[in-house]
Amino acid sequence: MKKVWRHHYEEDFSFEPCDVPDGLQPDTPYTVTEMKNLTFAADLKKEAKKIVDLLTEKNKAYGNSALNPANIFSKLNAEEALCSRIDDKLMRIKNKGITDKTEDTVDDLIGYLFLLKMAIKEKKGG
Repeated sequence: MKKVWRHHYEEDFSFEPCDVPDGLQPDTPYTVTEMKNLTFAADLKKEAKKIVDLLTEKNKAYGNSALNPANIFSKLNAEEALCSRIDDKLMRIKNKGITDKTEDTVDDLIGYLFLLKMAIKEKKGG
């Protein structure tokens, strides 16, 4: 990572070098607030990309079954089936908590919520 300078405290003008996400200009002073906002945005994009990559990988493996269910055994539509999967993930979190062993459940839950949003939009014709 590049080094940039940031205010040590918002109200003073002392600076210290620190590691920051890509996209910031080296040797440019940033306030603590600017650093927090830029870091938040970069972290958010990184986490969202992980979920998008997970969904893309699963879509390759399962086909578009989340939005177009096969309805071989279950006759639920996409929205209902996704809500059922979300319920399962929430129950796992309720029963097991969030630990290193169940952290993937949180990613799955976020992914299913993204897919539910897409199913709702598709149902509306959008």
